[in-house]
Amino acid sequence: MTPTTSMFRTVMGDDFDRLHPQLQRRFSVGLASGEACTGRGVMDRIWHGPAFVRPFLALGATRNILVPKAGRDIPFVIENVPYTDTYGRETVTFVRTFDLPGRPRRFDAQMVLSPKGDRVLDYLGTHQHLAGELHLGAEPDGSLLIRSGEHRFREGPVDVRVPELLGATAEVRESYDDAAGRFRIRVKVVNRRFGPLFGYEGSFTASYRNVRARGVRPGLRPVREEARA
Repeated sequence: MTPTTSMFRTVMGDDFDRLHPQLQRRFSVGLASGEACTGRGVMDRIWHGPAFVRPFLALGATRNILVPKAGRDIPFVIENVPYTDTYGRETVTFVRTFDLPGRPRRFDAQMVLSPKGDRVLDYLGTHQHLAGELHLGAEPDGSLLIRSGEHRFREGPVDVRVPELLGATAEVRESYDDAAGRFRIRVKVVNRRFGPLFGYEGSFTASYRNVRARGVRPGLRPVREEARA
């Protein structure tokens, strides 16, 4: 059955209407609207924490999780495309491609509505080995604040919570700048013990297209999909 509204409005309820109108449109992408959104812009800064986190960032980058290089004024694209996954669930891609020197790097995430319809589940990487739940809220200025909950690692029969010592929480703040006519985004990933690990901030413009007519481009969906919610 085709949903009647976006997963983000479903989870946020009346809070969704407090978002800036441009954010409401961007987060209305889904099977109900039949629209996909592509953002193109520049990351003013991509930063890393202490030097010891870099090997972990490099490891995550092999599965398109996190970004192993820092930089400034980095062109990027974010693709939000809805589709029905192998298990019949509505999914919206959050695939970010950063045009870093040497070669582009991707940070892949797929958003899925939880079975009870009360949470957005965030599956990370090309093989969805990491999964967590997201908490979404509208801020007084109409921006969207997203905070991640605990993450679980899943591979075959393995299904374990990522310990706090190894895990991290993410905070994403997205807003719309009326004067500039651009979306602004700021992301910070923090470990409770070691502090800030990784983040980026920048701005972009968005365009929309009919996904029913054009579908999902090759390479945007993950290699492996995880059934466990």
